[in-house]
Amino acid sequence: MTHPESSIVYGGPGAYSAKVPEYFGGARRDYVGELPRNTKARILEIGCGDGATGALALAEGKCGHYCGVELCSGVAERAKTRISEVVPGNVEQVQLPWDPVTFDALILSEVLEHLVDPWATLLKIRPLLRAGALVLASSPNVAQLTVIFMLLRGEWTLTDFGLMDGTHLRWFTPKTYRELFESCGYVVDSVRALVPPNRKVQAASMLTLGRFRHLFIGQIDLRAHCE
Repeated sequence: MTHPESSIVYGGPGAYSAKVPEYFGGARRDYVGELPRNTKARILEIGCGDGATGALALAEGKCGHYCGVELCSGVAERAKTRISEVVPGNVEQVQLPWDPVTFDALILSEVLEHLVDPWATLLKIRPLLRAGALVLASSPNVAQLTVIFMLLRGEWTLTDFGLMDGTHLRWFTPKTYRELFESCGYVVDSVRALVPPNRKVQAASMLTLGRFRHLFIGQIDLRAHCE
């Protein structure tokens, strides 16, 4: 669906065909940096894009097998040339081909907000993870100040990318993001800002005794594991 006064395309898999190639690229170096070095490990990424993160993990010896699921067929084809295995299609609909307790880590980088039912997807993936598997996930924080100010102006303006991406179907705060994972059987170790706050933001948070820390978080960064 395209708004009559905008070039932004909303909703459905076809909406992603309008995205620029950079939307699907870029390696999550922060995630790869946190993975233990283990050339026998197997990693699963949902929404693997063009495979940049997986290619980096393989190159740095963080795993020996890197699998991805990617909605967009053209992007999935590029990913196949860079990582071990790619399942093209919507993770909410496709049958995942892997046996239970296969993976040592799960990466969900800016993906759960695009799903109709992220709860069902997390439950679907959970049996594939081994005990102790590391989970790295991030999503935009809808409770940040910029959104609050926008609502105070009576607006809800969608964009081509970022927090207000027109393809987002779900919205989370740090609290509800934690609850999403915990309700699906994951043990959450930390929920924090993806980008550490600057001194001004830290001072503002201290003055309010941390009660409004969520207002200053742009991207939610979650770490969890499986038991």
